[in-house]
Amino acid sequence: MKEGPLALDLPREVEALREEVRAFARERIAPVATEADRTAAFPHENVRAMAERGWFGIPLPREYGGLGMSSLAFIVALEELARVDASHAITVGAHTSLGAAPIATFGTERQKRAFLPEIAAGRKLAGFGLTEPQAGSDAGGTRTRAVEDGDEFVLNGTKVFITNGGVGETFVVTAVTEPGRGSSGVSAFVIEKGTPGFRAGKKEDKLGWRASDTSELVFEDARVPRENLLGARGAGFRQFLGVLDGGRIGIGAFSLGLAVGAYEASLRYALVREQFGRPIAEFQGVSFPLADMALRIEAGRHLTYHAARLKDAGRPFGREAAMAKLFCSELAMWATTQAVQLHGANGYTSRYPVERMMRDAKICEIGEGTSEIQRVVISRGELRRAADVPQTA
Repeated sequence: MKEGPLALDLPREVEALREEVRAFARERIAPVATEADRTAAFPHENVRAMAERGWFGIPLPREYGGLGMSSLAFIVALEELARVDASHAITVGAHTSLGAAPIATFGTERQKRAFLPEIAAGRKLAGFGLTEPQAGSDAGGTRTRAVEDGDEFVLNGTKVFITNGGVGETFVVTAVTEPGRGSSGVSAFVIEKGTPGFRAGKKEDKLGWRASDTSELVFEDARVPRENLLGARGAGFRQFLGVLDGGRIGIGAFSLGLAVGAYEASLRYALVREQFGRPIAEFQGVSFPLADMALRIEAGRHLTYHAARLKDAGRPFGREAAMAKLFCSELAMWATTQAVQLHGANGYTSRYPVERMMRDAKICEIGEGTSEIQRVVISRGELRRAADVPQTA
């Protein structure tokens, strides 16, 4: 199916990556997506195949083993993966946007060379440990503690809902180093599986993204070398806010991919499903929702690609990332629900992918900042902008 005009405006190397990922998703992911969702089985074989193609390091610098491509290239790849299966998309997205990005952005040269090559090659999956049982939207309420002891920090606490938590090996996590200082007392650390006292906890049984691993991270007197402190002490919360801005573009991308997948499945179904002697696509009750899906998808693509291009240009993009994440996540939920409705009773069965897409879409409105948090981010930005505009009579 042909893309809209904005997709045709992609740089040649990004368009080539899109075609490569699209072919892989069609040939390797589509045949296993339904069964992997049913059994909640992590797709190890496909993950290895994607790693061999370099897709776990798309935007990471070449000197650390990445492909050195743009943020735009990365989100285009996520969109294509999510078009077929969101679990594959979030496995790549969380690894890169949340696990690798803090090290690439805030790490010392030693840290980058120690951790990024294995991460970029996909030989070690990465993750991001921020959320806790009592610290979700209120990330400043972190309770995991890191107590200095000689040349080490001793970590105690639990992180929850961590993508790649059970299968990953390298994590960036937050912990309180200066109690009583609120968000200014939170620091970030790099920690690897195999560290005594650090382990994966229970795996979550989820509504959607079922082939993606989501687990706890547990710290019980886990000792982390001082040299694994990421950036300045007490800067962890500020660092993670920046990381989440980039991650929100990724959520926007695979929300967009889900919407595209649901739209295309609905269009195919509407052209072959007949009622009253003709294809249901000929009825306005079906064709109008399809038109609305196409319209909103195009708008979502503009928002998401624009945010990625701002990031690539080194310009502020937090507002635009929040807009892309909010619009596309709500688009994904709406479009997949419409897709189930257009499929009728068939849409409520696992014979068609739209019921899986609908379940996969819901978490996009929650993860990396709920829709409510995105509206807070956007409204605060708009109020600040308004305050800077001279008032006229």
